[in-house]
Amino acid sequence: MKRRVLFVCTANSARSLMAEALLKHMAGDRFEVASAGTEPTRPHPMALHVLQESGIAVEGLHSKQLADMQDERWDYVITLCEKAADECGAICQPAQQIAWDFPDPVLTERHATFALTLKELKERIGLFTLVHQKETGRKPLEYNPVSVFRALGDELRLAILMLIRDQKKLCVYELTTALDSSQPKVSRHLANLKEAGLLETERQGQWIYYFLHHQMPQWLIRVLDETSESNSTLVEQEVKRLRAMTDRPVVRLL
Repeated sequence: MKRRVLFVCTANSARSLMAEALLKHMAGDRFEVASAGTEPTRPHPMALHVLQESGIAVEGLHSKQLADMQDERWDYVITLCEKAADECGAICQPAQQIAWDFPDPVLTERHATFALTLKELKERIGLFTLVHQKETGRKPLEYNPVSVFRALGDELRLAILMLIRDQKKLCVYELTTALDSSQPKVSRHLANLKEAGLLETERQGQWIYYFLHHQMPQWLIRVLDETSESNSTLVEQEVKRLRAMTDRPVVRLL
């Protein structure tokens, strides 16, 4: 069963909202995540901007009132400022409460401050998920470079992975169209990539979507980034075919 995590700050416009999006992005398969504010306003545009810059989906993010969450069950309530820690105690029982104290980037209105807050939140949330893995006995995936590069050694598998990296989530129908290849062939290569720990899946309605595995290590992410940046035409034609689709399914990124 997924653990339920609530992030709380004062306005629910930046810190807790970014934390919600980050944990969903990093470990959405293990946690149900929400955020709220003791005095909520609305999402700050710069907070949404730095999330999107980092490839983190922002659809559905909105500011919420902490009092509206008091009847829900939470395993963890993580406060991101001293004011929220003082005010949410009674409301958030019997959840395990964790107090983090992050300066409010809204006070500066500077892109660099929001980006730094996002970076520091990502590091703290990474530690939180690691501790949770140890507590529950779940082990992170082990990525053997030989197995990884063997999986990437096929031209079609590499194209599939780079397309999914570019588009965030794709279903088999989209991939067969983009690659101009048969469904059995694409499905077989997707199974190989999933077995190698490079992809994971989720169902949305009638479609099963593939996306990069949330436990993919940083060294492998850098390999994919460098491959894309140094080979700008690698999947250029495939992306054009995707954009030309008139019956392309609509995917929810969150």
